[in-house]
Amino acid sequence: MAITLSVLILGTAGAGYLYYQHLNNNLRGGSRAGGESGVKKAAPDALGNTPLNILLLGSDDRSKSANVALGGGKNERDRKPLADVQMLLHVSADRQHASIVSIPRDTVVPIPACTDTTDGKVYAATNNRPINETLSRGGPGCTLTTWEKLTGVYIDHWMMVDFAGVVSMADEVGGVPVCVKTGVYDKSTAQQHGGSGLKLPEGTTDVKGEQALQWLRTRHAFGSDQNRAKAQHMYLNGMMKKLQEQNAWTDTGRLTGLAETATTALQVSDEIKSVSKLFNLSMQLKNVKLDRLTTTTVPTDPYPGNPDAWLSLRSSAADKMFAMVREDVAFDKNGGPKKPKGDGGTSDKPKTEPEAPDAFSVTVVNGTSGDGQPAAPGRASALATTLQGKGFTRAEATREGEGSKDTAVLYPKSAGDQAKANAESVAKALGLPGSAVHGDAKAVTITLVVGSDWRTGSVYKKPQINDGDLPEGADDKTECMDVYSIYKWDGKS
Repeated sequence: MAITLSVLILGTAGAGYLYYQHLNNNLRGGSRAGGESGVKKAAPDALGNTPLNILLLGSDDRSKSANVALGGGKNERDRKPLADVQMLLHVSADRQHASIVSIPRDTVVPIPACTDTTDGKVYAATNNRPINETLSRGGPGCTLTTWEKLTGVYIDHWMMVDFAGVVSMADEVGGVPVCVKTGVYDKSTAQQHGGSGLKLPEGTTDVKGEQALQWLRTRHAFGSDQNRAKAQHMYLNGMMKKLQEQNAWTDTGRLTGLAETATTALQVSDEIKSVSKLFNLSMQLKNVKLDRLTTTTVPTDPYPGNPDAWLSLRSSAADKMFAMVREDVAFDKNGGPKKPKGDGGTSDKPKTEPEAPDAFSVTVVNGTSGDGQPAAPGRASALATTLQGKGFTRAEATREGEGSKDTAVLYPKSAGDQAKANAESVAKALGLPGSAVHGDAKAVTITLVVGSDWRTGSVYKKPQINDGDLPEGADDKTECMDVYSIYKWDGKS
């Protein structure tokens, strides 16, 4: 993150115009989203701030000779790339804490319909393919849309790097410290062909060049895809520490090399495809300290349809982690006393008074299928009846609606403050927090979307989630990696 976001300060601090344009021209872009997820951006807190979510992708693209030389597979030049590394970086609305959530590449998830913006090809939705295939079904935007649909989290941007980009960035940093408890050689064996070729002695080593790529690609020697994600997180933390030791944010010479390498290595979503926009993004991260950056991997189980090769998310753990991201709850317990977040305006007197409850229409949608379960029958009708009993006599249920993980009250953005005040009165009548109220450009009337977080009852009860309350096995920060027995290396052979 230091390379991709922070070091680009050079582009706005003292660089000549031509060099600034040169850095901009280095950057490659692409569409932010590949389809419709229905997920809305989080409502601002009491200070008007919203969380920042960035999807970080590692591609196995082999269309370039440099990538073939590093990753092999010269017969795969024409194959569409897979997103073998996927991490969601969440930065809190107050910019004080951050988390990285990884999903292993072979995890089967629902993939929505996507359109490839490069050739216009449309890919139908599917429920039985692993998440790394999203990149070949519409590009990075499809991966982003899949994550939004899966997590209920609005994702602002994506960033992607390939094999050659990883190598050039590691070289520019001068190596990244990683650690193994014993020597490791990730070689091909009789039981498991392939391997990254990683060969390291016991203890800490600064890896760079092809060795850095081998570390990030090693799976068998570390025992699983989950442990590979743990090793990748160790690498990210090591890179941050190394850059801090180098004073990379203040040394102009370091910034020049880092900015040149990073802009060449990266592909980013179009709305941040400029050095100045990446710089503005980086300034939002400057207050996050390393002890408040939590790296996690969503716990998984063998996928029933293909248990030897694929995984499925452990739903109880995944749902809790995704809810923490949506609610902007810290993954760590290192923060000070919590400050009131505010409720988005329902407790304070709104600037515009709401109209009488019977003066406007409310459409109620059953979105309780948002967690992958069948929709709870009759929820729209039940909540419409509840609203009618509270004076909202024009509340009506509809059969139309997509699943939603969180209950929300949407109002037409074009209708302004009056519609917002009316929507807040609906939320207050049902016990919903102010953060559930969102303006929506597509909304025609005020719409209550009953999410999977409210499958029963007529009064909403917000689930309590505390800082650091992660599911067992999710927090994967480690000082040194274990090595699977047959890949242990004595440092000689």
